[in-house]
Amino acid sequence: MVLPSLRAQTYGDFNVVVVDNGSTDGTAEHVRSQYPEVTLLELGSNLGFAAAVNRGIAAGGGEHVAVVNNDLELDPHWLERMVSALRDHPDAGSATGKMLFYDRRDVIDGTGDFTSWYAISAPRGRGEIDRGQYDAPEPVFSACGGAALYRRDALDAVGPFDEDFFAYTEDVDWGFRAQLAGWTCRYAPGAVAFHMGGATSARVPNWSRYLFFRNTLSMVAKNWPAGALLRHAPRLVLFFAKSVVASLRGRWFLALLRGTRDALRQLPRTLRKRRVVQRSRKVGLSYLNGIVRADYPLESRILAFIDGSIRSRD
Repeated sequence: MVLPSLRAQTYGDFNVVVVDNGSTDGTAEHVRSQYPEVTLLELGSNLGFAAAVNRGIAAGGGEHVAVVNNDLELDPHWLERMVSALRDHPDAGSATGKMLFYDRRDVIDGTGDFTSWYAISAPRGRGEIDRGQYDAPEPVFSACGGAALYRRDALDAVGPFDEDFFAYTEDVDWGFRAQLAGWTCRYAPGAVAFHMGGATSARVPNWSRYLFFRNTLSMVAKNWPAGALLRHAPRLVLFFAKSVVASLRGRWFLALLRGTRDALRQLPRTLRKRRVVQRSRKVGLSYLNGIVRADYPLESRILAFIDGSIRSRD
């Protein structure tokens, strides 16, 4: 779906690299026959989203690198407006646009990602009717890796996507590392994409929940400064308790256990990465407190009450 809309872009100075992550549905043959101008990179097996993105970045060139999922329709001005956002803001290492649902084009899928000191990360505005409430260009915490533009210099400085994550939250993790290294992220509302959404992870029950939970624990262990870990320990306890309750209600407790187990198993490797990330950190907690949410970002009367108690002690 995305290749026809790339052909229609008003910004024409770019090359396309298609990374085939072990598909078995004839995608590679279709790309070769219908899109001869595209560079096709076949991985042979599913190495995960993070690895596929890294291979694509390494195979491409240029000052900027766009990462777009195959289940997107891009507005013809998408790339032009994303490039403008980075050129207008030299401190920005990435840019993200407005993503709407493909079949409900007045409903927001995301307007950049946020993260919180409760270890909860999510797309801004998901599920809201688009009434123009996100029509102002502004800085956001991080870009959605499904439709983002990255500055090559920032990729070189921050490093690749973490392939230990395989899929899910690897984009927020990269965004957190970028913020720590002094690179911001810009939201360009005029860069619109329509997201159909896939069902790959749904083929394995609770696979996405397992990855979300495991990767969130690893992201916290790697990226949160020591002062944040100490100060926000009550929030982490609430996050874990809420996750346990939700997993029991939703019957994915085993996925939570597996996620916790595997996050602990890879903790030595995560801590080695942490030392590299924290040594290169250029911003302090005061800056992070301005871009990381301190409120509980989900609807819940009970948790809002607990949240108010925690915030009153800050």
